[in-house]
Amino acid sequence: MIKKKLQEDLILLQKQHNWLEISYEECSGIGLKKEFSVDEFGRFETLCSRYSRSIDFLIRKIFRTLDAYEFANQGTLVDVVNNAHKRGLFEDIDELRVMKDIRNTIVHEYIEEELQEVFDDVLKYSKKLLEIMEKTEKYIVSII
Repeated sequence: MIKKKLQEDLILLQKQHNWLEISYEECSGIGLKKEFSVDEFGRFETLCSRYSRSIDFLIRKIFRTLDAYEFANQGTLVDVVNNAHKRGLFEDIDELRVMKDIRNTIVHEYIEEELQEVFDDVLKYSKKLLEIMEKTEKYIVSII
């Protein structure tokens, strides 16, 4: 039962990874600047949305499913992150916290100019998030 769930979650993770990668590539091509066209701003907003969903999905769904599959402690979110770190899915716990904080900033930012200020961080950490997602996908494939 849990193995099937992990397999299904892997497929969802791969889809999420693909969509984030598409947005990241588009926005990397646009680059950072003071003024964005409506289309460019929309693409960055899409990247921010996909980044937010991806970090949530990875931590709250995938890392928790991995804990269940490997009979790890189903504790707090901190425990889940620590377990993922022990698995070698990412290098720096503090950096993952920063990535999660960026997600919180995106979700709670309603003013266009303020959202634009996070584009630099989202571009930077989307690349890192994509790497973590890829490493997690490989890890899952290796254990199922």
